[in-house]
This record gives sequence, C-alpha cells and structure tokens, in this order.
Amino acid sequence: MKRQALLLEYYHAMRAGLGPSGWWPGQTPFEIALGAILTQNTAWANVEKALNNLRTAGLLEPQALFRVREEELAALILPSGFFRIKAVRVRNFLQFLDRACGLDLETLQDRTVEQLRPALLEVSGIGPETADSILLYALGLPSFVVDAYTRRIFSRHGLVPADIGYGQLREFFMDALPQDASLYNEYHALIVRTGKGWCAKREGKCPLCPLASFLKEPCPLTCVGKSIIPDP
Repeated sequence: MKRQALLLEYYHAMRAGLGPSGWWPGQTPFEIALGAILTQNTAWANVEKALNNLRTAGLLEPQALFRVREEELAALILPSGFFRIKAVRVRNFLQFLDRACGLDLETLQDRTVEQLRPALLEVSGIGPETADSILLYALGLPSFVVDAYTRRIFSRHGLVPADIGYGQLREFFMDALPQDASLYNEYHALIVRTGKGWCAKREGKCPLCPLASFLKEPCPLTCVGKSIIPDP
C-alpha cells in the first residue's frame, strides 16, 4: 500500500503541474498500433509524416495495407527512418493480425493482456515497449508502458535501481497500481512529458520539475537524489 500511495502522489504531482495529456495520437486503433511500431528509434514528427503518407494513399486500415508490397510500404514510411526494417516489422504485425483476428484489430479488445502480450512478443520486431504500447494505447488494455524516461526519473529518485530491466520496472508499477488502463495511459504520458521537460540524460532541471518536492539535496549535474519517502 505504501508504494501505491507514493506512486499515486507522483502521478498527481505531475498531473497538477502539466495538466491532462490526451495520449496517444491517432484516429483509429490501427493507426495507433502502426505509430507504436514506426516510432521506434525516431522522433514522433517523423512518424506523423509516414502516417500522413499512408493516409493520403488510403492505406491506414489493415485490409488495404495487407495487400501492399513490402517495397511500396517501405517507400511510404521512409520519413520514419530505418524504413526497410520497419516495413518488415509492419508486415509481420499485419500477418499476426491476419492470423489472430482476420485483420480486425478491434476484436482483440475483448481479449486479456495475459492472452495477447505473449503473442505480440512473438512477432519479430515487436519488443516489450511496443507490445505494451499497442495493448494500452490501441486496445485500451491495462498494460503499463515503461521507457528510458521511467527508468531515469524513478532511479534518480531512489525508488528503483538504475540498471533495472524492463520487466522488473513494469512490474514495479503494475504490482502496486490498480489495473486501470486510463490511469496507465495518463501516467506514462506524464512521465514522458516530465522526462522531456526536466529530466535530461546529462543534466536535470530539478528546481522547476513537477516532482521537485520528492527530492532532497539533488545533485545539480545529474539530478540524482534520495526520495523523501522511504522505499516500500
């Protein structure tokens, strides 16, 4: 219970400082899932250009995109970077959808995280963060997404080890928080916004951060400090 209370305090502090996030951008679950794949190793602005290309070509729905040759797909998503690799990954995802739900992604919303997550992780090119993003943002299922910002912020606050693995970090949140997709959605969005705004890789801007009150004696160079609330 102590960890849950602490994590919710972090959530409310970020929410009070930043306001609601309204994540993830996308008009349909399929577009959101594509965005989760295309955003690997690139900025979101590049993903938007790739998605706009697909939208202009009338290909932002799985049945149409499934019929597109890999070379044509690669050319359309070129702005996202690593476009040939990502074309293969998108094709792998489409083949998964064809097997799992006849290319009707939204029918997967009736399944559970426990059913879908292992199947997504078997798709070549879909790792844990991408799988959890698809589950949470595209399908509205309670699977917490963690990333480099999550590890940086919560390790600098003394709550997790700096070298904690993805699975352990995800469990750190999911074991404590209610199984609530809307909470997970907003929490991850707030972490990313806080990380981008204040918790830089080399130097944090601690005094202005929405989470400043949770640190004491932060290092001005690395933002490393101790949580004012002890570990659970």
